[in-house]
Amino acid sequence: MQEQVEKIAFAHTGFMTSEPAEALADLLIEHAPGDLDRVYFVSGGSEATEAAIKLARQYFLEIGQPERRHVIARRQSYHGNTLGALSAGGNAWRRAQFAPMLIEMTHIAPCYEYAEKPNGESSFDYGQRVANELETEILRLGPDTVMAFMAEPVVGATLGAVPAVEGYYKRIREICDQYGVLLILDEVMCGMGRTGHLFACDHDQVAPDILCIAKGLGAGYQPIGAMMCTNRIFDAIRDGSGFFQHGHTYIGHPVATAAALAVVRELTVHDLPARAGVMGEKVQSALEAALGQHPNVGDIRGRGLFRGIELVADRDTKQPFDPAHGVAGKIKKAALAEGLICYPMSGTRDGRLGDHILLAPPFIIEDAEVDEMVGKLNNAITAVI
Repeated sequence: MQEQVEKIAFAHTGFMTSEPAEALADLLIEHAPGDLDRVYFVSGGSEATEAAIKLARQYFLEIGQPERRHVIARRQSYHGNTLGALSAGGNAWRRAQFAPMLIEMTHIAPCYEYAEKPNGESSFDYGQRVANELETEILRLGPDTVMAFMAEPVVGATLGAVPAVEGYYKRIREICDQYGVLLILDEVMCGMGRTGHLFACDHDQVAPDILCIAKGLGAGYQPIGAMMCTNRIFDAIRDGSGFFQHGHTYIGHPVATAAALAVVRELTVHDLPARAGVMGEKVQSALEAALGQHPNVGDIRGRGLFRGIELVADRDTKQPFDPAHGVAGKIKKAALAEGLICYPMSGTRDGRLGDHILLAPPFIIEDAEVDEMVGKLNNAITAVI
């Protein structure tokens, strides 16, 4: 029993485990990338990313490197709404009103090929160049002061289903290893099968030191999230102070973990992540057929059943719409009138300029429903633009 408690709760004082939590932890660890073999269950994404930041800090205290305190993240990222998670997030609009209260963290460029790769530069070279910004920032802050780099494998709400180019995350992993920096991947939105793999980072063939999941983990049936970490981090705490100095009210809740266990079993037994990959290509093809030549559709992107459409005022120059037009909000209303729930968002480029639409249909979507979804979206865009 004590071994199971440690596996799930990092020996959190007073925590009692349950059979659903144990089984869910085992199932996640079985499929996790790399050496992620400890799980900490919370109630949502913001709790998971907050816990990840605090775990990174405590790890370096435990191994005698208290000077490591800086977190580096990326512009136009989103990691949650607690003050720590919001500090890591790089979306200017979401941060603005809370700026005086935020923790000091720094942000490098995202891997945002459509808007930020210059003409004449290959995708691979672009990815290597923006990945190397991490090394530059580590050296600027001081290599002995940086504890973690945090990023989303496929950026969700704030960029609109933007995956990194090939080779980007392998270079990021190399830099983190070179300077002893922990890699934290936030898969709260893109994980749990949505992009064609149970864990989104499997596509990039990298494994993080700490990984955060939520949303798809419970599929909306119960509030649940999780932070996973390697034994190396866990052992440092177990052999040091002996407990993770952190906690939330409902960590490891048995009903929430029972619901998530049912969800993850369904995903893995029926290989629904693979189906999301197959159906995602059909969604991409249907979007390109319907909107690929639309004068106000700049980019159609994503992985699996996680697709983004970026809307622009001028397709040739990639110029965004004037924010005063409120394009994203109008499309949301028009889509609902068509019977389609989607996720339009403004501020794609910098937190103020830019509009995109996120699509994340059920993993069991059929061909006819792909056509229906794209048709309704096309109608909504036409009605607004």
